[in-house]
Amino acid sequence: MNIYLIIFNIAILLLLIGVLVYMQKKHVSFSKRVFTALGLGIVFGFALQGVYGAGSAIVQQSTQWFDIVGTGYVKLLQMIVMPLVFISIVMAFTKLSVSNHLGKIATLIIGLLLGTTAIAASIGIMSSLGFQLEAMEIPSGEAEQTRGQELEQKYEQIQNLSFPQKIIELLPANPFLDFTGQRSTSTIAVVIFAAFVGIAYLGVARKQPEQAEMFKKIVDALYAIVMRIVTLVLRLTPYGILAIMSRVTATSDINTIAKLGKFVVASYIALFVMFAIHLIILALAGLNPITYVKKVLPVLSFAFTSRSSAATLPLNVKAQTTALGVPEGIANFAGSFGLSIGQNGCAGIYPAMLAVMIAPTVNIDPTSPSFILTLILVVTISSFGVAGVGGGATFAAILVLSTMNLPVALAGLLISIEPLIDMGRTALNVSGSMTAGVVTSRITKELDVNVYNEETQKLEA
Repeated sequence: MNIYLIIFNIAILLLLIGVLVYMQKKHVSFSKRVFTALGLGIVFGFALQGVYGAGSAIVQQSTQWFDIVGTGYVKLLQMIVMPLVFISIVMAFTKLSVSNHLGKIATLIIGLLLGTTAIAASIGIMSSLGFQLEAMEIPSGEAEQTRGQELEQKYEQIQNLSFPQKIIELLPANPFLDFTGQRSTSTIAVVIFAAFVGIAYLGVARKQPEQAEMFKKIVDALYAIVMRIVTLVLRLTPYGILAIMSRVTATSDINTIAKLGKFVVASYIALFVMFAIHLIILALAGLNPITYVKKVLPVLSFAFTSRSSAATLPLNVKAQTTALGVPEGIANFAGSFGLSIGQNGCAGIYPAMLAVMIAPTVNIDPTSPSFILTLILVVTISSFGVAGVGGGATFAAILVLSTMNLPVALAGLLISIEPLIDMGRTALNVSGSMTAGVVTSRITKELDVNVYNEETQKLEA
């Protein structure tokens, strides 16, 4: 009997995909199809949970089939992340308009990413203190204890590394290994390697212009091919979001989320406040924040559902260039740097909130100015090299908690609501990198304001 119910559930998903295909044939806008997919996925997922139960075998087996569409789509995006990061950074160097003031652009982007992370950490601290969150209030079951043990094991892998050694870990000893994404710092390592290639190009361009011109043509060709692949994959976005959201809502433990509601609410209030600060920064730069919201919502929706800043990179860069008027070079820098530096949600708000919650367990006053200032500094510095995939926040939390001499295992207490909070964190990460790209373009007077202010947007080719 179960097999027929599973087939029935799959048939409904295929029917919903058919609705999205019909909308595409009717030339419904990309953003409308994305939000339709998001809504259909939520309704379908809750319907499955209401009929069968979140932990039922039918839901588990049905969502495994859904993953062919959802997880398959995310994997296709992840497939092109490293090539896109590498070729995007190299191409940024080959663009004359960017290379003329490359140092200023890189400094602005990194400064904005780190500055907003410091602000995010402050907001996380205030949210935890305002809601009086304490780790001792969270019930610890078998799942939480197991998660705590896993975090301790990860901590053991890095605890013997001094801070200088952690910085050394960012360097690409074997760039080909980093292209496979095997290390937690692989993304920033690829960025560094690409920067060396770009700097080498600038040197060759001065001394051997013919060879440099040939290399530039090769880079342009590779970039065109990679971006064409990006376009092909991005066309699958509504279907991927539908499947991902159906699985998330069908398998979420609503009862557990309700029990830890205060922690969820505190986290999302902090995330929304930080997003509002992004909009304030844009307004201070003389740009309409409402226009920004309208144009980036499809990108943030995918980041929310996929929980992967890396998988969102193609959409991130595409939106910056085609919808917000950011030059390709700056968009590539901001998007790529934002994967590993200064993630406002995962590396800013989350570790800061955890540290404040856990501090009382070891008799540390989380309201003391010295603790707060030290925490903000540690969070900001530790935001270097955070992986832009699901789990990056865990790595950031381990670094911050261990540096602050707080028990790492207690971070496992939030495992039951981790996916829900991670969705909002990832969306904020992506918004932070896009804000950095737009503001940097504005400061350097390279932003195409006409494109930014256009009512329409094109995220598809």
